[in-house]
Amino acid sequence: MENKNEIPRLSRLTAILILLQSKRILTSTEIAKKFDISKRTAYRDIKALEEAGVPIFAKEGKGYTLMEGYNLPPIMFSEEEANALITASELISRNKDASLVQNHNNAITKIKSVLRYSNKDKANLLSERVFFMKNLKSERTSSYFSDLQLTITHLNLIKIKYHAINKNDITNRTLEPLALYHTSENWILIAWCRTRNDYREFRLDRILKLEIQDEFFENRKFDMFQYFTNPDYRKK
Repeated sequence: MENKNEIPRLSRLTAILILLQSKRILTSTEIAKKFDISKRTAYRDIKALEEAGVPIFAKEGKGYTLMEGYNLPPIMFSEEEANALITASELISRNKDASLVQNHNNAITKIKSVLRYSNKDKANLLSERVFFMKNLKSERTSSYFSDLQLTITHLNLIKIKYHAINKNDITNRTLEPLALYHTSENWILIAWCRTRNDYREFRLDRILKLEIQDEFFENRKFDMFQYFTNPDYRKK
C-alpha cells in the first residue's frame, strides 16, 4: 500500500540536501523550523540521507555539513520557480550598477541551461512580457557593486577616491567595507572609515576610483539592523 506521507518526505529530503549544499553548517533546529517538523524528525531525515549514501558529517555542538567536493546533479526548477527568477532578472536589469547586471545575466543564462526544454520557451516568452517602468534608458552609473560584495565577504581593505554629494571636494579614503543597501536610485556602501575613524556611507555612483588592498581587516561583526535602529550602535 502506498504511503501518503512518502512523497512529501522525499521532497523534504531533497530540500534538506539542497540546504546542506548551500550552507557550511546546518543544524537540526534550522531544519525543524524550516520544514515545521520536530527535531526528532529532522534527525531521522538526516539519517535517511546518510543511509542513501549522502556523505554527511556531524560536527559536535555545531551541526551537519557535507563532505567537501560533494555536489548535487543540476537542479531542475519548477515552472513557477523559473518564472520568479525571470521576473527578478527583469528588475535587476534596470539596476544602475553594471557589474550587478552583468553577473546576474550570466547567472540567469546558466539557470536557463538547466531548465526542461518545455520550460525554456516559456521562460523566454515571460522575459518579453514582464517589464519594469524604471530606468527605462538602462543607465549605468557605477560598476563597483560586485567587487564590493567580495571585499565584504573576504574582509579586504579598500581605498577609494570619493566625490562627496553636494560638495566640490574630492577625498581619498581608506575603508573597511561592511554592508550594502539600495535606495530608490542608488546603491550605498556602509563602511568603517579609517580616515574619519567612524562609520560612513558612500554612494557607489560617487566613487571615482576603487582599489582593493591585499591587507585584511578584523571582522567587526557588523549588525545592519542595529545600525539602522539603534542610535547608540553607531557610536561604537
